Amino acid sequence: ISFTITEKGYALKNLDGAYFPVVAQDIQNGPGQPRHAMSVVAALLYERFKAGALPLAVVSMDNCSHNGEKLQSSVLAVAKEWQKAGLVEAEFVAYLEDETKVAFPWSMIDKITPRPAGQVQAALEESGLTDMAPIITSRNTYIAPYVNAETPEYLVIEDKFPNGRPALEAAGVYMTDRDTVNNTERMKVTTCLNPLHTALAVYGCLLGYTSIAAEMQDAQLKKLVEKIGYEEGMPVVVNPGIIDPMDFIHEVIDLRLPNPYIPDMPQRIATDTSQKVAIRFGETIKSYMERPELDPASLTYIPLALAGWCRYLLAVDDQGRAMELSSDPMLEQLTGKLAGVRLGDPASCRGCLKEILSNPAVFGVNLYDAGLGEKVESMFAELAAGPGAVRATLVKYLG
Repeated sequence: ISFTITEKGYALKNLDGAYFPVVAQDIQNGPGQPRHAMSVVAALLYERFKAGALPLAVVSMDNCSHNGEKLQSSVLAVAKEWQKAGLVEAEFVAYLEDETKVAFPWSMIDKITPRPAGQVQAALEESGLTDMAPIITSRNTYIAPYVNAETPEYLVIEDKFPNGRPALEAAGVYMTDRDTVNNTERMKVTTCLNPLHTALAVYGCLLGYTSIAAEMQDAQLKKLVEKIGYEEGMPVVVNPGIIDPMDFIHEVIDLRLPNPYIPDMPQRIATDTSQKVAIRFGETIKSYMERPELDPASLTYIPLALAGWCRYLLAVDDQGRAMELSSDPMLEQLTGKLAGVRLGDPASCRGCLKEILSNPAVFGVNLYDAGLGEKVESMFAELAAGPGAVRATLVKYLG
């Protein structure tokens, strides 16, 4: 069985570590009437256990690191609570923990397939096709007779299927071992794609863009992602062996991000940034700190991306207009620490970022320990110097 339910689909607990109410109710009710996705999966696996404990591969294909591990731990958490309450046998938990019976392969998937795009609909209708308008459900889900998606596509799956599998490699799937899956994920998420996306997201919002493809026509923003990827990421990139990192990043910058038929929005990508920067930028910073031949203080463009995110948190665009921020579990906490900052008032910026930049939970490291805290502070002050300062700062560092 396979999953594409987004990373949040596996979450059982809130930020305080308490089970979400629906999960708590599912735990109390047992496998009879589950509602949360992970409780439903645990209940289905319990039926399979009762029917003979037959083997099965439970495959997450969601776009998050260690996805198989996240799926396994979530299902096991529910099953163990049921066992504690005497609702299932201990043998059921043992069945889930036996990877010769139930395997949770890791995977890395990479193909952007955003919401059906109006310009794609128009192009299809101009070519003579009819009834191309999408249906929009009451939950704001789009159902269309067409899909706008990238041509490049990557699916790398750990080859751990205790009950056999189809010849997925014949369809272009990379079947490999767990380390290779993990290294492919690290290549994508920490250097070659996701950091570039986040840099474009925060600066795109500040500069009024609503399309990533349009941003790639902006000379400074295109140069920013080139500098982050080619100059600062490549020295520490993880090469998975099955995909060449340089070929991958060339494809990202030259073909994927500028694709006008992939109308991905910076506002969407800016969602949950506080949960992403530790992986997307912090891992590269840590790699610089760990290698004696590299100096993290030499980094310029990653700090510029981080300063851009801090500037974004002021909720004011580069024209000085109020700007709606994308949802983020730390939004209230972060914006509260910047409440005293006023655009165009350098004095109000002094010391305002100390608590944020020194927090390893946000960046994966204390940025002051990496020799980058003061640099980000200085760049932030430049970005907040007044209306137009974001563009002026980008021009200063990127020409």
